[in-house]
Amino acid sequence: MGTMNTAELLVRCLENEGVEYVFGLPGEENLHVLQALANSPIRFITTRHEQGAAFMADVYGRLTGKAGVCLSTLGPGATNLMTGVADANLDGAPLVAITGQVGTDRMHIESHQYLDLVSMFDPVTKWNKQIVRPSNTPEIIRKGFKLAQQEKPGAVHIDLPENIAAMAVEGQPLETDGREPIYASFRSLTKASEAISKAKNPLILAGNGTIRAEASEALTEFATRMSIPVVNTFMGKGTIPYTHPLALWTLGLQQRDHITCAFEQTDLVIAVGYDLVEYSPKKWNPGGSIPIVHVGTQPAEIDSSYIPAVEVVGDIADSLLEITKRADRERRPTPAIADLRANIREEYEHYANDAEFPIKPQKLIYDLRQVMGPEDIVISDVGAHKMWMARHYHCDRPNTCLISNGFAAMGIAIPGALAAKLVYPERRVVAVTGDGGFMMNCQELETALREKTPFVTLIFNDNGYGLIEWKQLAQFGESHFIEFTNPDFVKFAESMGLKGYRVESTADLIPTLKTALEQDVPAVIDCPVDYRENLRFSQRAGDLNCKI
Repeated sequence: MGTMNTAELLVRCLENEGVEYVFGLPGEENLHVLQALANSPIRFITTRHEQGAAFMADVYGRLTGKAGVCLSTLGPGATNLMTGVADANLDGAPLVAITGQVGTDRMHIESHQYLDLVSMFDPVTKWNKQIVRPSNTPEIIRKGFKLAQQEKPGAVHIDLPENIAAMAVEGQPLETDGREPIYASFRSLTKASEAISKAKNPLILAGNGTIRAEASEALTEFATRMSIPVVNTFMGKGTIPYTHPLALWTLGLQQRDHITCAFEQTDLVIAVGYDLVEYSPKKWNPGGSIPIVHVGTQPAEIDSSYIPAVEVVGDIADSLLEITKRADRERRPTPAIADLRANIREEYEHYANDAEFPIKPQKLIYDLRQVMGPEDIVISDVGAHKMWMARHYHCDRPNTCLISNGFAAMGIAIPGALAAKLVYPERRVVAVTGDGGFMMNCQELETALREKTPFVTLIFNDNGYGLIEWKQLAQFGESHFIEFTNPDFVKFAESMGLKGYRVESTADLIPTLKTALEQDVPAVIDCPVDYRENLRFSQRAGDLNCKI
């Protein structure tokens, strides 16, 4: 093969890493990379905003465990990427961001659109480098993917100056290495087993690391054999099927809830694949008094409310199996936990036949769950609806309800749903968003139409920033600066060549959802929501009495 340029070698390295898609925008300073991609089997997906591209790469990484790749030009293109890159980094999603850059010959002077991108991306990535020697490209790409994908996954940034991209180079991609699991020490397994055997009222807290480690089945088996109830974080949904008798559903609302009672009664928390960024331990262990067994692929982060008595560091599924072999736990009946689960279930079912309109968020989510199959995927945006989705949308399988809760970035749902549909074209996908989040990245619906990824966007419409109103009312008794008006979402969708629907009664919702999910183009559903429930929930939470 003849001499190639650095951009062509970079693209060959991406192919070698198994990259299927690059999400991004074309620009002057990434022309050589675009030209190389045009001659590659990798599919370039042209987005309408770099933030959308980064969110697509982020969700692709969450669902596959392989780094999603996004591409921008320099300057404003790169700054637009940053929110999605930061989201992937804090939420533990593998992502590789590639930016164009001015030539190395004009970095020392004030130059059009020049920013020091390596310095800028430093706080939001695991690692980032500029390619300054063409021959180093294979090492930089290999290292970038290795770091992005290994625990804890996150974002990597690679900066390619335009003059370097055009330079002739000889070289070839480096061989990719398999990731061999690391196993926990016998000593830690024994100590963990002893602590679990002695505990009278233990509780499992399952986080996103369990899903990343593909250890959900192992966790369900462990909980069942040990007869220990399981609470999951927002990002740990589906680690145990929600119908399991030991599933206590989701923790993380930052308000007293039924699950708070379980933490007030427990004498041991077994934190499995739990990252502190998902829900601060200061919320569930404020005094630092609850003993903790940490089971994860990485040692525990330092936090005064999270000082584990035992750290079991290694392959999560293997650790749980080995602890089960060693632990001596009688299958004690736990009537208090059964009562707690009954209370949670009763509240969930309470809204099954609620017919009031605008629709209560609990009813909206109850009906959505009835329509979606166990493998179907919902991507929740950020806002008041996220709190209700976290609390009321329950999962049979991991990675079927994706919630950004490390960085918690508005605007992730629509680009994320596009990525989910690319990964799983046979599954039904719904982007659940507020009207605020919808207007942040709704332009990517055109990308979805062009890329033939039909999914449904369900808008919880309250003409305002509902979550902030909820917080303001709870804290000050009044709200400010949160109201806005919206376009006609049905006409908006139709103007883009999509299907648009408006829910006009509570009985409309299920048939509308079913119709929208059958379309072969993206669909948008405008659904008025009654957020008076937000404060009612806060008031009930304040009155909650733990009886167990």
